[in-house]
Amino acid sequence: MTNIKISGKIIVGDDNMECIFCKMVNGEIPIYKFYENDDVIAFLDINPDSDGHTLIIPKKHFTDLDDIDLNTLKSINKASKEVKKILEKNLNCDGMSLLQNNGLVQEVKHYHMHLKPYYKDKTSIEIIKHPENIKDPKEIYDILKETN
Repeated sequence: MTNIKISGKIIVGDDNMECIFCKMVNGEIPIYKFYENDDVIAFLDINPDSDGHTLIIPKKHFTDLDDIDLNTLKSINKASKEVKKILEKNLNCDGMSLLQNNGLVQEVKHYHMHLKPYYKDKTSIEIIKHPENIKDPKEIYDILKETN
């Protein structure tokens, strides 16, 4: 058996289990879907970081940013603008973060975009920066400049 962690919750499946987001797209797993177009769906995260924390996923399976085609990315970005307006209008949030993870920090290996509303009078998550672990930008620039 393989345990899959989705937004902090453990879902148990066998080793040949299909992608959980593909199952959501196919209606095999219930979700709080409130937006859909030909290419993507948007639904509420089951373990949100804030009220209205939304995931936008392509209906077709793509693993990550390296795998996804530009037309689908364009559709996701267009949907992000539309979903952002829906969240702002209905939830009266004061800001919005968009986040897309790859590699080890990507919990579900199906491309997805997070939209996380921010509320000025309601702290729901804090990011703690550790400057001692961050190199000087000039050092990073020199590394990047050498490889291009």
